[in-house]
Amino acid sequence: MKHNYIYAGIAALLLAACGNQTAKAPADHETASQNDFQKQLQTQLLDAKAGDVITIPEGTFYFDRSLSLTVDGVTIRGAGHKKSILSFKNQIAGAEGLLVTASDFTIENLAIEDTKGDALKINEGKNITIRGVRTEWTGGPDVNNGAYGIYPVQTQNVLIEDSIAIGASDAGIYVGQSQNIIMRRNRAEFNVAGMEVENSINADVYNNVATNNTGGILVFNLPNLEQRGYKTRVHNNEVIANNLKNFAHKGAIVASVPAGTGIIISANDQVEIFNNIIKNNKTSNIVVSSYFSIGSMNEKGIKASFDPYPEGIYIHDNIFEGGGNAPAPLEMKALKLAMFGIGGALPDILWDGYINAELPKNTKRLCVQNGAAKVINVDGPGGYKKPSIDQSAYDCTLPVMDEVTF
Repeated sequence: MKHNYIYAGIAALLLAACGNQTAKAPADHETASQNDFQKQLQTQLLDAKAGDVITIPEGTFYFDRSLSLTVDGVTIRGAGHKKSILSFKNQIAGAEGLLVTASDFTIENLAIEDTKGDALKINEGKNITIRGVRTEWTGGPDVNNGAYGIYPVQTQNVLIEDSIAIGASDAGIYVGQSQNIIMRRNRAEFNVAGMEVENSINADVYNNVATNNTGGILVFNLPNLEQRGYKTRVHNNEVIANNLKNFAHKGAIVASVPAGTGIIISANDQVEIFNNIIKNNKTSNIVVSSYFSIGSMNEKGIKASFDPYPEGIYIHDNIFEGGGNAPAPLEMKALKLAMFGIGGALPDILWDGYINAELPKNTKRLCVQNGAAKVINVDGPGGYKKPSIDQSAYDCTLPVMDEVTF
């Protein structure tokens, strides 16, 4: 994607309404003008008061260091994600593009491009709205891209809508250790993980498009974090052809995500997946796994209290098409060939087969009511030696969950 420096002569207006601020555009193409705009916006963020609306005019604005906001009740508003662009292509300082540690915060209608680290990080805030924001690394997938595009963590009441995330080396849109989340009408493309809900409670992920990522939509729990996640609905999404080669940093959890995975549930409980269109994900359209399959439970330092098993997973009424025909992991390639032949494919739902033997035998770990869709238990605990396509264990239902409101 090519960007021009902001147009000469763009004027900035101070809005007459109290508390409204419009960042002034540089008067020409010179570096000095760019520096003036950078300083001006940094000052506006530093001096902001509750109720302020900071308006970013049309143009591409260049920054060489991070921006930050620590004041509650502020709105940052652009003219559209193709019109108001904050570019960090020449960033030399700071770990993020924009770091927000505040509540009652809204950011909308702008783009954040080519940050050295995370594009937009929001930490420990309440009542967060992210609307019409695009985060992108314009050079395409690259291990040197920032890890996260849109990244609220330890937040409450989070709305992410009508936004776009492209090129993150970890997750395009990620919500971690948070409560009450709505993620809707977004698009994630060319990321390692398109969209991810991690160690979070009460999330609703719907009407999104995840395509051309390594993994489309992830619902994870990881060890040694204060909050265990549960209760996530994933519905009415399009999860299509997430077959991108994994380009995550070695050692990152998402480095274990196999290319060609549509939806992944790992070590999470009470997850309902329904009414999605899930197709042409070459490893598997849906993967249900324990932490044993993505990390080592024997690693030093993992708390014994961590529950690595997924339970209460309900998959129903999705549309599946294609997928499973060219799995990335060698073990799955061999399994596919042995069970289904050269021209065959793994079933739509792949389960690693790890269970908590301490729970009653009738525990509803995974229930599927999805027409002809089948589950394959790949027998991870047995080294993939005795995979099974016996469906009797999955012929059950679970209570449907309520939508998230706040």
